[in-house]
Amino acid sequence: MATLLSVNVGMPKDVSWQDRTVYTGVWKRPVDGPRMARRLNIDGDGQGDLGGHGGEQRAVLVYQIESYEYWQKFFGVDDFELGQFGENFTIDGLSDDEVCIGDRYRIGEAEFEVTQPRVTCFRVGMRMGQPQLPALLVAHHRPGFYLRVITEGEVRAGDEIVRSRVGRHAISVSDIDALLYLPNRNLDQLRAAVDIPALSPGWQQSFRELLAASLDGTDVRPPDIGVEPEWIGFRPMRVDRVVQESDAVVSIYLAGTDGRALPTPVAGQYVTLRLTGAGEPAPVRSYSISSDPASDTYRISVKREGTASAYVHTRLLAGATVDVAAPRGEFVLIDEDGPVLFISAGIGVTPVLAMLHQLVAIGSERDVWWIHTARAADQHPFASEARDLLAMLPRAHEHVFYTSTSGRPTIAALAGLGIPVGASAYLCGPVPFMDDMRAILADLGLDAARIHTELFGTRPALNPGVTDVVTATPHPPAGTPGTGPRITFARSGLSVRWADRHGTLLELAEACDVPTRWSCRTGVCHNCITPVLAGDVEYAPLPLEEPGGGQVLICCARPTSDVVLDL
Repeated sequence: MATLLSVNVGMPKDVSWQDRTVYTGVWKRPVDGPRMARRLNIDGDGQGDLGGHGGEQRAVLVYQIESYEYWQKFFGVDDFELGQFGENFTIDGLSDDEVCIGDRYRIGEAEFEVTQPRVTCFRVGMRMGQPQLPALLVAHHRPGFYLRVITEGEVRAGDEIVRSRVGRHAISVSDIDALLYLPNRNLDQLRAAVDIPALSPGWQQSFRELLAASLDGTDVRPPDIGVEPEWIGFRPMRVDRVVQESDAVVSIYLAGTDGRALPTPVAGQYVTLRLTGAGEPAPVRSYSISSDPASDTYRISVKREGTASAYVHTRLLAGATVDVAAPRGEFVLIDEDGPVLFISAGIGVTPVLAMLHQLVAIGSERDVWWIHTARAADQHPFASEARDLLAMLPRAHEHVFYTSTSGRPTIAALAGLGIPVGASAYLCGPVPFMDDMRAILADLGLDAARIHTELFGTRPALNPGVTDVVTATPHPPAGTPGTGPRITFARSGLSVRWADRHGTLLELAEACDVPTRWSCRTGVCHNCITPVLAGDVEYAPLPLEEPGGGQVLICCARPTSDVVLDL
């Protein structure tokens, strides 16, 4: 019979870590007597990062005394205290390869349901003084698991744990954990995992994506950012022709230099150019492909604003050669049948113009709403091209806003257009414009999950629990400049030399105030996955599953050559 050995609680607090402050509830301590298990947590307990912990699906964290003994032997210590792994319940019995997702257990007066394994997170490593622990928990199949509170009630140390129901498909916690984080996935298990109603929604979605990416029974992990590139690194391309679209916008048509057809991009993708000759080091900039994806050239359309764009406007003449990385990007037109809404401002028209070309090419009968904002008619590139394309779509609606005369679109203006709430929306333009449009569309009833935005600047940071994140313009790191490989952060417009003191590419990015995304910091969760446009890296430690081609896990990567990152 399994037994509850200890009930552990702790409220979130600020903890100093690597010269930063982390707000975390990972510090738990045993309590005497009964405690009420409620829908969101145990009385006296709290979670610091509700994005990764807590909520109904993750109300109670469980870890086994057998795993305590395992890790004490592994690390060669004997001073662990109950609650040290951040768990609410320390239990005797119920190993991770025995407990199944969806199992229900009665403990004291309460009943619980197993919902998912522990989330891989750097904070348990921080608490234990073992930074590699998040990866080890997965690799050694000892993650622990979360419970949902089915029936509230009092629990106390010494209570017996009685299973009252077996979860659908009887897939163990350790198997579910491996299915998400480890390679060589079993397709039958993936199918079963998406059919477990008790599994947390986030894990269900991850498994649905993995299942969709499994081709002919072969396990495939889908790229976490964008679409697998057609070639790795930069290749030379020829400027086929140059077209002046307006006083401020020029289009560059890029063709292959070997006479072969270019790979067909997905409507909405971008290419990245390394502009040798525009400065030292060479600036790296990304531009949407604005032409029909089926064209024999890639058209990019560039607004003049800054040194790099000035070079494009004045130096990239027909016949010139430029280094180009393969089309990539996750802001792409999804193949579906419902209404589609394109909202753009200024040069943000370029990716959605390619999507419009795609709809015309396939003879789409979708309801299409085209809403564009420009300063004035003489500053509205592609106006006639868009109008001609819309004329070829049987159910198209065009609305143009000129800010010099009628102002920007407001919620009242958009509400009066009769936009269907079931539409999928694609937004591109300045960040404040996209933020405003996203909020307006949500207020009008559009599903937030169906509102897609393109962002060429730095992506929003994801630094779970860190409370003193500094928002600053990316800059070279403090201290003596490095002498190693050159690291270019393409989105941030920054290029610096590597120094071994930084440890990983993630730590270098943090030292430069380049926004980053991470959670485990040990090569498990893939939150830090980043497109690598050029260069090679080595891993230390090795990630549990290496990313696909053209991508890198920056949390455990070090450069072995000059590297260009899409950060």
